[in-house]
Amino acid sequence: MELQTILSAVDHTLLDPAATWQEIRALCDDAMHYHTASVCIPARYVKPAKAYVGEKMRICTVIGFPNGYSTTAAKIFETQDALSNGADEIDMVIPIGEVKDGLYGDVRREIEAVKAACGSHLLKVIVETCLLTAEEKIRMCEVVAQARADFIKTSTGFSTGGATFEDVKLFKEHVGPAVRIKAAGGIHSLEDAEKFLALGASRLGTSRIVNLVKALGK
Repeated sequence: MELQTILSAVDHTLLDPAATWQEIRALCDDAMHYHTASVCIPARYVKPAKAYVGEKMRICTVIGFPNGYSTTAAKIFETQDALSNGADEIDMVIPIGEVKDGLYGDVRREIEAVKAACGSHLLKVIVETCLLTAEEKIRMCEVVAQARADFIKTSTGFSTGGATFEDVKLFKEHVGPAVRIKAAGGIHSLEDAEKFLALGASRLGTSRIVNLVKALGK
C-alpha cells in the first residue's frame, strides 16, 4: 500500500488534556505537510486551529469525550459550538451505560439528534469497543446505521483498550455499506495501519503514524 494512501486516511490526533496551543499548531503543520485526512483536537482549540489552517486542513473535534455520559442536550450544544468555531467533523461518544442497559432506542435517538445538529458535516460515533460484548458491538453497528451517522469508530483511546483487527473485521461484516469505519487507539506501526485499512477501515485515529513517517525521513 502506498504511504500516501495510509497518510490520507489519518486523523492526526492530539487529545491530551495538557496539550498546549504550540503543540496543536505543530500538529496542524505536520498534518498539512503530510496531507492527512484531518487533525483531531480538543474543542477548545478548534477556533484558533481553523484560523491557522484555513481550508488547507479539515478540523475534527470530540464531544461527550471521553466517557459519553453527558446529556444529549449537552452533546448537541457542544456540536453546535464546535461547528460555529469552524469544526468540519465531529466524533461523539455514545452513552455506554445505556448500551449496557439495552436502551438501544435511546442511543439511536441521541445519535440522530447529534447528526441533525451536524447537518452536512461528518459525524463519527465512538462506541468504545473495549467495554462492549460482541453482541453489543453488533447491535451498535445496526444502531449507527439506523441513525444515519457517517462513521462508526472503535475507541476514544482513553479507556482500557483501543482498536483491534477483530473489531474492525466485525464492523465491516455488520455495519452495512452506508457507514464507514474509523479505527482509533493503539495503532502502533505502519503495518498496523495498513492492515486496518485492508480490513475495511477508511479512517485511522492516531498520532503515531505521522511521527513514524517523520522518523523515517519520508
